[in-house]
Amino acid sequence: MTAMRKKMIKEMILRRFSPHTQRSYLASVAGLARYYNEAPEQINKQMIQDYLVHLMQERKLAWSSCNAIVCALRFFYHQTLGIDSTFLTIPPRKKVQQLPEILSTDEVECMLCAVTNQKHRTVLMTTYAAGLRLSEVVNLKLTDIDSKRMMIRVRQGKGSKDRYTILSKRLLQQLRMYWKMYHPSLWLFSGRKPGQPMPASTAAAIYYNAKNKAGIKKGKGIHTLRHCFATHMLEAGVDLRTIQVLMGHSSIMTTIIYLQVSRKRLSSIQSPLDLLNIPDNRKYPKQ
Repeated sequence: MTAMRKKMIKEMILRRFSPHTQRSYLASVAGLARYYNEAPEQINKQMIQDYLVHLMQERKLAWSSCNAIVCALRFFYHQTLGIDSTFLTIPPRKKVQQLPEILSTDEVECMLCAVTNQKHRTVLMTTYAAGLRLSEVVNLKLTDIDSKRMMIRVRQGKGSKDRYTILSKRLLQQLRMYWKMYHPSLWLFSGRKPGQPMPASTAAAIYYNAKNKAGIKKGKGIHTLRHCFATHMLEAGVDLRTIQVLMGHSSIMTTIIYLQVSRKRLSSIQSPLDLLNIPDNRKYPKQ
């Protein structure tokens, strides 16, 4: 490990960056260095801009991915090397808001029924029933399941925050069947390596396999189940503030997006066309 890499890691630890963010930032800087086969501290501003153009035009990376790389490079050059923050100036782009694809309750049921492996089914049921992020579900421990209070403790979720979410009766039954079959010790969902939790990539693959077996085309990733949790809760009459707390959103504005995808809310709205008194087309002859 180079001295510069050690220094960057130290700077990130001091700022309490999550392990995921640290890995992402290091990978971004390493990608730049590999592209030019140069030490990153030897790469100038023009070279960095050319590299970003390469990512956008040749590799066709999404703007969100490029923006994450820009954040990592800006941190490296500003915080680690101490170069003025204006060194890496990238014109901002208006963020494109995309609404999440939501599965119906029937589609979620069909997906869960398509999974015959009890461990895999329990992973998906836990994600959906508690509205968990991928990193949160794979890092659950047995001690996080509080059956007396019917709560699940989420440790160090996004933003390094702890929170509680609900433990459904149906999920508790499934967890008990799962425990009798697999007898997990520390991690609720352990990986193949002893003492290690299930890798996030494994949980993601479980979702895609279940979706394919059920013949469901929509829903990009396992995070879809978290979106479904929020939307289905909203359609069941749960208020936005409660959903915000259960989801761990720092701002209610993040939760409000589910108002736009709630089938119950949208289907209850009457189009102004339905208010017009116009004759039936069948009364008119063809022109």
